[in-house]
Amino acid sequence: MSTNVFIVDDHYMVIEGIRSLLQSDRDIELTGHAMTAASCLAFLNTQLPDVILMDISLPDISGIELCREVKAKYPSVFIIGLSTFNQQSFIQKMMDNGASGYVLKNASQDELTTAIATVMKGKIYLSEEASRTLRKENESAIVLTRREKEVLGLISDGMTNAEIAEKLFISVTTVDTHRKNLLAKFETKNTASLIKLAMSGGHL
Repeated sequence: MSTNVFIVDDHYMVIEGIRSLLQSDRDIELTGHAMTAASCLAFLNTQLPDVILMDISLPDISGIELCREVKAKYPSVFIIGLSTFNQQSFIQKMMDNGASGYVLKNASQDELTTAIATVMKGKIYLSEEASRTLRKENESAIVLTRREKEVLGLISDGMTNAEIAEKLFISVTTVDTHRKNLLAKFETKNTASLIKLAMSGGHL
């Protein structure tokens, strides 16, 4: 089964560049492209790709906003942020809004195909530069206690507060406090984003 990939970028040369990189890959089927957020949403009304390579700078609304909208309407679609910007705020916002990956526009064919294959497995893919940027920011900003690290690891294993409490011999209330502290430290509101940020920042 080939992976259906849709490209959203307002520069035709970028679209053509990505297309030329991916068209020789038998496992990837390019289903089209959009140059605005509006035309992307119109396309999604008729057909759903497996993966969208989404530029962050679009002429009508930002890719960050579009990412949030697409994931709200079509949660099964994987989104990889595509940008020339290797800035922590852009990477963070894309991941917070549901992106499964982030690559820079100077990515090689190998990196693009690896990113697509990785997100299709339900995993997170960050380009080396993006990962380094996030790690640098997160390591300087976020310091976890030993117990918070333990709780974070068990949360990422999919354990409930009650299961974590039983495993660590602490009360459910204490686990809940640790969970709230972790969400506050990573400045996120839900567990999925917490795990993504912890992974990208090297905390898991």
